[in-house]
Amino acid sequence: MILITIAIAACTLVILSVIISYILGWANIRFKVETDPKVESVLEALPGANCGGCGYIGCSDYAAAIVNNNVPVNKCSVGGESCALKVAGIMGVDPGQMIKSYAIVHCGSGLSERLLRTVYHGEKTCIGANQVAGIQGCTYGCLGFGDCVQACKYGAIHVIDGLATVDYKKCTGCGACARVCPRGIIAIVPFNENSIPVVACSNKDSGKESKEVCERACIGCKACSKISDIFIVEGSLSRADYSAYSDSKHEDVLKATEKCPTKCIRFAGRM
Repeated sequence: MILITIAIAACTLVILSVIISYILGWANIRFKVETDPKVESVLEALPGANCGGCGYIGCSDYAAAIVNNNVPVNKCSVGGESCALKVAGIMGVDPGQMIKSYAIVHCGSGLSERLLRTVYHGEKTCIGANQVAGIQGCTYGCLGFGDCVQACKYGAIHVIDGLATVDYKKCTGCGACARVCPRGIIAIVPFNENSIPVVACSNKDSGKESKEVCERACIGCKACSKISDIFIVEGSLSRADYSAYSDSKHEDVLKATEKCPTKCIRFAGRM
């Protein structure tokens, strides 16, 4: 009797599996979404990094946007110019000018230069530390726990002396580091030259308040903007107009760098 029951159960399972397989096969054909062959071709030309640097969730979404919405073909920072040329060939369009973009850290202070620091015993992540008041005097500066390091797929950013530091030989400009930084001090910017000047500070407080919490803080003295027109002081914080920089302005920028009283202006990129 037990053998008969087992046999009936086994036969029932076999029959059910056949029926389910048939239903799934029918559903696969009936509800199959046809993919534009051109989308597949563009997707194959993209690097497959799925980093989101183009502004889309992944390469497949970007490929679909290129084909269906005429999105520019030169938004893939990982693939670079060669990828843009390949996709442009598939689409039959002009690839347009592609200026390489990289990550910039708008903070330049090591641990010893950050004042009013306290011992932090919480979760060793930037997003966790950012919820705690008073772990360092500057509420704008790098926290140094390496959320950006974990986010980077290319090993292009490291924490050195408590400061996120970019390796420009590896950086692809994908933007993963910028997206996870809770203080928003990392930005992806176009590099007109191999290296560009950066105001390595994000402190928007008054010059006096900034100096009290960091030795390298910008104090809004306007010394840089008086020498070079690529520097713009907004409130008490200077910033560099990256699009305006070129090698022809290098000498003036060097003079501005030397004139900066806190030495918060530095060059970033491939020297």
